[in-house]
Amino acid sequence: MTRDDLFFFKNWFSDYCKSFYSSNMGDQKNIYLKEEHTLNVCKNTIEIARELSLGNNDMMLAETVALFHDIGRFPQYAKYRTFRDSISVNHGLLGAQTLLEEKTLQNLSDNEQELVIQAVRFHNAFSIPKIEKKDIIFFIRLIRDADKLDIWRVFIEYYESPEEERASAVGLGLSDTTDYSEDVLSCIHRGRMAYLSKVKTLNDFKLMQLSWIYDLNFRTSFRLLLERGYIDRITSKLPQSDDIKKASSTLKEFVKLRLKD
Repeated sequence: MTRDDLFFFKNWFSDYCKSFYSSNMGDQKNIYLKEEHTLNVCKNTIEIARELSLGNNDMMLAETVALFHDIGRFPQYAKYRTFRDSISVNHGLLGAQTLLEEKTLQNLSDNEQELVIQAVRFHNAFSIPKIEKKDIIFFIRLIRDADKLDIWRVFIEYYESPEEERASAVGLGLSDTTDYSEDVLSCIHRGRMAYLSKVKTLNDFKLMQLSWIYDLNFRTSFRLLLERGYIDRITSKLPQSDDIKKASSTLKEFVKLRLKD
């Protein structure tokens, strides 16, 4: 691909977002949220890719994947007024479908189109699918890391903001109590990601987000996680029990080990 292609994609994305703008302040806040998220994921992607010393073409492909990874969020919200895939539609699949229907990538080579489509389709899957092409797997890993690094930011700002300032679609309708599930907490101690199906309270959801740390792939991702203080900022919004403190220590030790690799 060329710089002109990337320039076209950025303009296309901006115009596409604007087509969903609304005079309703609540809806507009949710659209802005995803537009801002996308731009931050692009920045995360570029930072990780640079430290991996990717070539120019791969750098542009990585940024293209980041730019389009959540493109399905916009038609999803327009139709369902939610970002919850479980009660609407899988936004990764919808994003891939949108790019195909709009023929957005038609100037790219067949291999580049396949790479972008597959990365968008699977960026939000629970685990990375079995795909033979190693370059596609690499870009899926890259976008998943860059995405998580900003999803943590989005939710931390949600937890830290007054209720009247929160974007409505970020909330999951979970009970905000002091309770949390041993099933979800145990995933952290076992070094596994927790399933959303196990989440019953907002605290469970916070613990599940912390368990995503085990799905990070690149050293730069762990560095950014640590530098941004995400573990402490999320755990500060959880009950300050011995169990939670132990889970936090377990995660920090895991991150330190990965940074030594």
